Amino acid sequence: MEHDTRLRKVSPVRALMARPEFGSLAGVILVFAFFAVVAGDRGFLSARGTLNYLEVAAQLGLLAASVSLLMIAGEFDLSVGSMIGAAGMAMAIPVAIWGWPMWAGIALAFLLAALVGYANGYLVMRTGLPSFIVTLASLFILRGATLGFTRMITSRTRVSGLHSYAQGDPLAALFSGDPLGIPISVWWWILITLLASFVLTKTPFGNWIFGVGGDARASHAVGVPVARVKIILFMATAMSAALLAVIQVLDTGSADVLRGELKELEAIAAAVIGGNLLTGGYGSVIGGSLGALLLGMVKQGIFFTGINTDWFKVFLGSLLLAAVLLNDLLRKKALEAPK
Repeated sequence: MEHDTRLRKVSPVRALMARPEFGSLAGVILVFAFFAVVAGDRGFLSARGTLNYLEVAAQLGLLAASVSLLMIAGEFDLSVGSMIGAAGMAMAIPVAIWGWPMWAGIALAFLLAALVGYANGYLVMRTGLPSFIVTLASLFILRGATLGFTRMITSRTRVSGLHSYAQGDPLAALFSGDPLGIPISVWWWILITLLASFVLTKTPFGNWIFGVGGDARASHAVGVPVARVKIILFMATAMSAALLAVIQVLDTGSADVLRGELKELEAIAAAVIGGNLLTGGYGSVIGGSLGALLLGMVKQGIFFTGINTDWFKVFLGSLLLAAVLLNDLLRKKALEAPK
């Protein structure tokens, strides 16, 4: 069989550079090397230090996986931070104030998240408004409603003492503890990342996600259920926020109306650092998780170096800008025709 001269063999290096997550992987390696040298003898490389930044990364990574899918589909969800506080209170108040079993409180938190996610997606598709506007409105509505109802019912903004209610509850056991000495959030992060990546890369639904993000009209013309795909993804982002809320409540034994503040921006930053385009149609879940890992390393690495953690947002903004520029440069280089 003759070799087709019209086909060029792409080098492994060029193929790797074309991957959306390449820039974030390079960033993780560089950041790890930097803190290993600067703060390796101060606890960064210790088992406890490693678990610290993995737990921080995991809590952000739980959001980044679903946010990445939604961004690839061409949409945003700015309400996930408020959803964390709302889901936490939806779980805590019935249990601590009304005497519900813990499993029922957890179920209510996920049900509320599913309804909010459905409402966000439905409004975006029904009205044609940008998801940025719709979910920005949801951010304020959820935060305000959580504060108002919590104060009306409890006269406080925090509900504590939930550890005792979780003891012996079979559903609570799935979201709490440290299996094999590793925080449960890390295990959930790995599971959600692998599941979301499988859906994106190995299923027809994943092809639909890329399609609606690249060209929604063309996708609709060939039979892709655009509205259903986007509504499901909005529900997924809201429910990932509820998952994080449940884990946090069971870990700390309390819920707070302000929990999750600005997490939506950190999740989007992680997804962008991971190579997901703001315009949709391109990206990966693994990249978003690597972005979360990078931010977790930076947040905890700063602590181990002794630098004031107030500077974290400066590093976050700088990393975001550098990652966007690097990812754009690498993508253009990778897509250039070989000379």
